[in-house]
Amino acid sequence: MQRLQRVTLGHGMLVILVAMFAGFMLMFSLTGGFEVWPGTILSIPVFGTTDGWIRAHTGGVTNGLLVLGVAYVLPHLNLTAAKEKFVAYGFVYVAWSFTVFYWFGNAAGNRALTLGDNPLGETDVLGVIGFLPALPSVFLVIALLVIVARALFAADTSGS
Repeated sequence: MQRLQRVTLGHGMLVILVAMFAGFMLMFSLTGGFEVWPGTILSIPVFGTTDGWIRAHTGGVTNGLLVLGVAYVLPHLNLTAAKEKFVAYGFVYVAWSFTVFYWFGNAAGNRALTLGDNPLGETDVLGVIGFLPALPSVFLVIALLVIVARALFAADTSGS
């Protein structure tokens, strides 16, 4: 296994790990804490909303799986070394920036969907931290998916 593939796989796993922590936050949000004994809940306050934790959990798992999928196909894309590196690190950046967006957006008044105030709430530093890294990713992920899809279709020239 090549180094770039290992790095991509590792980041995919770490993004999923953070998503699992969001699953704990979801559980704490739903139950009010952690059940230490049947019927006995140790209160654990959490920030954000239950819906936000659902998104952080499922979105994080989905983004991690996307990175794992890219790592799997990376050696089969026949890309130049520079383009292969761009694709691998690009998807890693996208996954982490969306992870930051989910977590900080859940704590932000405006849900990190805009730099300024919006109908969901007022802007704050958490919203800016969640929004800025994710903004280029919404465009970058489209370009990366096009590169990978084109390379996959181009790779099948044998007819089999």
